[in-house]
Amino acid sequence: MSLLGFVLAHLVTALFLPAIARRDTRAAFLIAALPPAAAGAWALTRTPGVLAGRTPAETVQWAPLIGLNLDFRLDALAVLMIILVSGLGALILIYADAYFPRDRGDARRSAPLLLGFAGAMLGLVLADDLITVYVFWELTTICSFLLVGQAGISRESRRSALQALMITTLGGLVMLLGFVLLGETAGTYRISELAANPPTGPAITVAALLILVGAFTKSAQLPFHNWLPAAMVAPTPISAYLHAASMVKAGVFLVARLGPVFGALPEWRWPTAVFGLATMIFGGWRALHEHDLKRLLAYGTVSQLGFLMVLFGAGSHDAELAGATMLLAHGLFKATLFLVVGMVDHQAGTRDIRKLSGFGRAQPALAIVAALAAASMAGLPPLLGFLGKEAAFSAFHDPVILAGLVLGSMLTAGYTLRMWLGTFTTKALPAPSTIKPGELQALIPAALPALAGLALGIGYPLVDALAGAFAKSFPSPAKPYHLALWHGLNPPLVLSVIALAGGVVLHVYRDPLTALRARWPKPLNAQRTYERITGLLERVAVAVTARTQVGSLPTYVGIILLTVLAVPGTALVLRTTVPDDLRGYDSLMQLPLAAGVVVGALAVLRAQRRLTAVLLVGVVGYGIGGLFIVDGAPDLALAQFLVETLTIVAFVFVLRRLPERFTETDTAKLFGLPKAIIATGAGVFVALAAIVFSAARRHPPEASDYFIEHAEKGAGATNVVNAILVDFRAFDTVGEIAVLAVAATGVASLILASRHERRRRSTRVANQEAGE
Repeated sequence: MSLLGFVLAHLVTALFLPAIARRDTRAAFLIAALPPAAAGAWALTRTPGVLAGRTPAETVQWAPLIGLNLDFRLDALAVLMIILVSGLGALILIYADAYFPRDRGDARRSAPLLLGFAGAMLGLVLADDLITVYVFWELTTICSFLLVGQAGISRESRRSALQALMITTLGGLVMLLGFVLLGETAGTYRISELAANPPTGPAITVAALLILVGAFTKSAQLPFHNWLPAAMVAPTPISAYLHAASMVKAGVFLVARLGPVFGALPEWRWPTAVFGLATMIFGGWRALHEHDLKRLLAYGTVSQLGFLMVLFGAGSHDAELAGATMLLAHGLFKATLFLVVGMVDHQAGTRDIRKLSGFGRAQPALAIVAALAAASMAGLPPLLGFLGKEAAFSAFHDPVILAGLVLGSMLTAGYTLRMWLGTFTTKALPAPSTIKPGELQALIPAALPALAGLALGIGYPLVDALAGAFAKSFPSPAKPYHLALWHGLNPPLVLSVIALAGGVVLHVYRDPLTALRARWPKPLNAQRTYERITGLLERVAVAVTARTQVGSLPTYVGIILLTVLAVPGTALVLRTTVPDDLRGYDSLMQLPLAAGVVVGALAVLRAQRRLTAVLLVGVVGYGIGGLFIVDGAPDLALAQFLVETLTIVAFVFVLRRLPERFTETDTAKLFGLPKAIIATGAGVFVALAAIVFSAARRHPPEASDYFIEHAEKGAGATNVVNAILVDFRAFDTVGEIAVLAVAATGVASLILASRHERRRRSTRVANQEAGE
């Protein structure tokens, strides 16, 4: 199957899943797991070829006339992400079948949405075109909004979904500006071509900064991190898939994908380092003090995303190797931990560490699975997380960055200990936790990623080959780093030991640290800042609406015309050149017709009766139709006459319900002059634009040549205009017919309503006479 075929298989299957889910939610989740499983298996079969340098690529023409294509490419980075997106996606869908109650609506809703999200993520990681990336990027945002919000019953879910949507969508729009600036400056939107020949210049620097904004919002970097912990209101399988394994990695994935393009820019490396380190330390510090397991893991995810941002933004071989390794390790251990937390919540009825006791003794298998994942997260050998963390310490020589990474790793080890010990140890609680038995169907999907982290840690040559295939496109030292469980007693190993020891110390002294944190002033709070900004926007919107949406049609038209005069009107005046061959008229018949139109328009302004004004407006329309005839466009004239006739008829039926004369208030008289000035300016703009635009064409465009050449041969028409309307632009014509049909329906409704009203009035009069 083609690359696009796998993406479409996800999306098409998702369209049919709601019908299946209404009958059997179990079948829906299991069927939803099939496309990701097939895509993951297919990617693994292509991995040897990818490692050998054979990268499958595919181009599907989207809008060839303007150069828009859907470009896809399977390389080493895409394979790494597909392991997370498709492999973990299939496991989480199987887990979700055991997690969701069968009779709840969120189960029927989540299966197709999760599969649609998997398809969008698959398209994102395979995309080799900036516009293709943006399309799938926003599809993941929409799916995330629907999955977090669920049915929108609770206020918290609605607020969290809207917050995630607003932050990531605004970041995506800024990123789109960067994409357009990069593509137009470089002359191509193809990512592989950009990586092969990185463009330079001030515009490229601006594009890099704009793209980073989108990456930061998607991957929850400071100060855009607050949406991720808020999104933990979603069910646990959704949190595990979107907010641990796949969607939040889209930002760091984009930084990795565009690293060969921007890696040489200091404006790319330093923001990722500064914001990444700040996010890593802040997220780890918050996770260390959380009591809710999902929020603890959420802030831990924020911290790890900052770690990944530092690695992928560095632009060197060793850092990218470490980043690719940590990307895979994080997806595996964090997915397991989220799924474990879901099982803990189901079986113990709480996620609060302060209320859990004896869970490890009641569920030893689950405790072992969680211990494997936690060990990888803390960086213990021989887990994959240890390999990635040691590679990260080897990749940097700047003491500030190294100190930040070590401090962040200490916090990671500290909150890892707090999470596992607080969940699975026995504590002296007032009442022991009541623990329900677990399901094997939920345990197996949770255990497999943790076991994979152990297996890949021991079998590190596989990860080294895959991560190295991605990292080889970056500048490499004389002796590039390779993954291994033992490099000897060296500084990175010492730093790993320091990080683990520091994590133990932070866990031991966590209570005093928490008390100290409670006493600290909190001048900056991302969530409160977001709420204040949205509240300010609402107040501004209300104030603007109160002044513009006043229920007055003249006001609305005036605002539109002022906008036209301010934006395109200014550009027209500044860039206008009057044609040299400008003539006053082409035919003597144009003069009386034009005079009639002008006189009719002026007479409308002086009309006192509504019917008179309508008839004078009709005179203007018929005069314009006459100008069409003189200029050799009888078909346009016929359309104009028909429209004017229908408009007059419609107006006549409406005017029967209105007073005979206009009523002019003092306010209307006061604003009569500004209205006249705006209307005159708009008329001058239209006239000037018509002159300038009609003179702008010097040579017939290719489209005109095409229409002229194929009108008779392809459409059997000697009238080129008719061929364009009926054949070449048939959908436009259908739309115009639909508009006329709607207008005719409105006129018919008025006629029928008036007949019904007369009949009812006659019946009432007859009844009154009979009663007398």
